[in-house]
Amino acid sequence: MTRIPQHIALIMDGNGRWAQQRGMPRSMGHRAGVEALRNIVRLSDNLGVKYLTVYAFSTENWKRPRSEIGILMSLLKEYVVKELDELHANNVKIQVLGNMENIPDDVRAAYVLACEKTKNNKGLVLNVALNYGSRAEITQACKRIVMDVLQGSIKYEDITEDLFAEYLFTKGCPEPELIVRTSGEMRLSNFLLWQAAYSEIVVVKELWPDFNEQSLLEAIRIFQNRERRFGGI
Repeated sequence: MTRIPQHIALIMDGNGRWAQQRGMPRSMGHRAGVEALRNIVRLSDNLGVKYLTVYAFSTENWKRPRSEIGILMSLLKEYVVKELDELHANNVKIQVLGNMENIPDDVRAAYVLACEKTKNNKGLVLNVALNYGSRAEITQACKRIVMDVLQGSIKYEDITEDLFAEYLFTKGCPEPELIVRTSGEMRLSNFLLWQAAYSEIVVVKELWPDFNEQSLLEAIRIFQNRERRFGGI
């Protein structure tokens, strides 16, 4: 318990395959995935994790069929509406990482309300990566830095890695110590590319709906048994 990661990030992969393996529509896999997320958030809070970042909807997910996008958006709204009171009561702070402009109005409104209601909470910070893509995040940060240099609010010489991090969606959050990806896929899928420079990555075979409290504890155990050298000896 003295070596619980301060920041855990989750690539929640495999909802559709989970449903297809059971002869169900993909929407049932996404709904099961929401239930898995609910349990993992509670456990993370109980363990004393300070930041939990979940990859809810990527910039690439817009390529999916419109019907599936609609279901995903509906479930994302349903989750935050149903869980908000409990999360708030448990001192959880909700933040959104990503560009909200293209998100449906009702979903965006639900998350704006959740962020506003919980903004002063001091417990677990739940980062919901919604319409998030790391390349877009980095590109946007570069544009904002260039604009600030042109306007004279910062100087070229001021630009450092620490300053650059202040222009990312994750401003104020420590870099993730542990990234967990489900479904056995060995890639980051445009998730936290800057922030993951020295993250420990654990890939598990379970599809996301099967990822449970014991699965997270096992991922943390693997993390705790690794030696983190950050390029040193």
